Amino acid sequence: MASREELYGVLDAYLAALVARDPSRAPIAPGVFNTENNVRLAVGDGLWNTITARHDYDLRFAEPSRGQVAVFTAVEETDALNPACVRLEVASGQITGIETVVARNKDEGFPFGPQHFERKPVMEALIPDGARSTRAELVRVADGYFETIERNDGTINTKFWPSCNRVENGVQTTNNADFPLPVARLSCEEQFALGWYRYDDDLRARRFPLVDTERGIVLAYGFIDHSGRIGEYTLTDGTTANSPVRRPHSYYLAEAFRIRDGAIEQVEADFLTVPYRMPSPWDGRDEALVGGGDLRRVA
Repeated sequence: MASREELYGVLDAYLAALVARDPSRAPIAPGVFNTENNVRLAVGDGLWNTITARHDYDLRFAEPSRGQVAVFTAVEETDALNPACVRLEVASGQITGIETVVARNKDEGFPFGPQHFERKPVMEALIPDGARSTRAELVRVADGYFETIERNDGTINTKFWPSCNRVENGVQTTNNADFPLPVARLSCEEQFALGWYRYDDDLRARRFPLVDTERGIVLAYGFIDHSGRIGEYTLTDGTTANSPVRRPHSYYLAEAFRIRDGAIEQVEADFLTVPYRMPSPWDGRDEALVGGGDLRRVA
């Protein structure tokens, strides 16, 4: 089993090779399972062709027992700086799996901005030995977040710290009066308690491949599907709201949850639009049960 430091070393080698556009500089195994934005690609295609620099934003975490390491960062592609998440599967010092999410803001119908890529000490802090939750406990809290956002009716199926904030595609979407949607002015829990995301029909194909118990971080993947059938709806306080999504639409997401004492303290997410109900090439890889009898992808 590789140590955290060894996994970070593999990650550094991969990122350096990516910036150099030279896959031969990274310890990539033959037959590596590689995807970018939910599509299987040959290593060397996609971002390898267009990256011109990497931002110094570097939020990384690892699960040594499973050979998992990941980073949230930002990549420059000529005239655009795009948030990105890279997850590597490592075995015997070689990279056997690569999952890359690049949220190319200019390609989106609803662009996020202005983007800020800044360190978040809360995401980097260690959980004291005696206060660490188990892997299953952390996944349960993160999955409860997804249960809360799916067909959001005001029911809270997880726990939040009052200070919880969420950053999506480099933009803070909680407690942010400058964001164009008024929901972003509220806290994490307030948004969900109002039932603001009623138009999120399904959060499917959930996977939890990396859980860093030392940091209290769960890295999850999935899709948010919007049927587009909901127009006007009523929040739990009686206010009328209108769905911003009126056509079939799906987001593919990589989302990291910092969890302490059984509650979500910070959320970091990168996501992008994909074809409606698009399947995942990661489906079927090492399935396991995660609470409630539901089949979830965990590796």
